[in-house]
Amino acid sequence: METFLFSKSVNEGHPDMLCDTISDAVLDACLEQDRDGKVDCKTCTKTNMVMVFGEITTKAKVDYEKIVRDTCRSIGFVSDDVDQCKVLVNIEQQSPTIAQGVHGHLTKRPEEIGAGDQGHIFGYATDETPEFVAYRDPKPPTFFVTFMG
Repeated sequence: METFLFSKSVNEGHPDMLCDTISDAVLDACLEQDRDGKVDCKTCTKTNMVMVFGEITTKAKVDYEKIVRDTCRSIGFVSDDVDQCKVLVNIEQQSPTIAQGVHGHLTKRPEEIGAGDQGHIFGYATDETPEFVAYRDPKPPTFFVTFMG
């Protein structure tokens, strides 16, 4: 049986990219102040609304709403839209049940440490290409910019 591998590539301004960019900005803000912070941040969006939620355990003082609005502006959303959109934040600390399985890298053997909620990640950012995507798939963003530009 033949196996096929499919992947999707979206550009700035697409809701998926907006959500990923906001989640990344939250992670960066937390780790900038607290290198030991634990961040499980998710973002979703709908017309005139952005919601940031998840489990974050950090000593960092983070203004999540400001991060959302600044990130939206940085990728080209109009200020009036950014200022008027509803931003919902529902962040809790990491649950003790997950924490006991994933913390302890200094006191536990590697095989004793879990991976949190066992999420699967496909793809990664890399400096191998100007588009910061894996070499096997650099053309869709470039093609889109060329085609639409």
